[in-house]
Amino acid sequence: MNTERTPDHPIEQIFADRWSPRAFEATSMPASDLLTILEAARWAPSAFNVQPWRFLYSHRDDAHWQDYLNLLDPFNASWAQNASAMVFVLSDTVMPGDGTRPQKLSRTHSFDAGAAWAQLALQATSLGYQAHAMAGIFFDRSHEKLTVPERYRIEIAIAIGKRVDRSVLPQELQDREEPSQRLSVDEIAFAGVFPH
Repeated sequence: MNTERTPDHPIEQIFADRWSPRAFEATSMPASDLLTILEAARWAPSAFNVQPWRFLYSHRDDAHWQDYLNLLDPFNASWAQNASAMVFVLSDTVMPGDGTRPQKLSRTHSFDAGAAWAQLALQATSLGYQAHAMAGIFFDRSHEKLTVPERYRIEIAIAIGKRVDRSVLPQELQDREEPSQRLSVDEIAFAGVFPH
């Protein structure tokens, strides 16, 4: 099992330290920690500074926790139930108008929300947590249950918590509980045109 993540070029260590575990300690987190994590997401860049992201959150054992778990598919709910907090990331699909442009559909709302997710994940790592984004959610049910306006897209749900030993997971998940590797820069970045 290769758990070593070694960058090919010099980067800040936090980028390699961030990953998406499933083994979380079933404990509460201070509200101030979650607010710090969301504060980092708030400072993400966005087109025209529209800031299309919105965050809905629940702390474990609060009044919304079970509802949030019920919006995850059974696989994700089986391990995310031990997280300390859960966040749903939404993006506004409408770019509001101002004195220089009319209101129109946004082409960058998901891209911008992705930047906010990245900053959220890195801040969580900096505080000693890990954040695991999940696409395995019931999107239509989430829109209704969370009373999300139609113009907002639910992008992802995120489980946040302190990582614990993989032994808390079922055996099939224990075998997958390691930081994933990445393609090399040469495989994803090309000078000039796209190679064929």
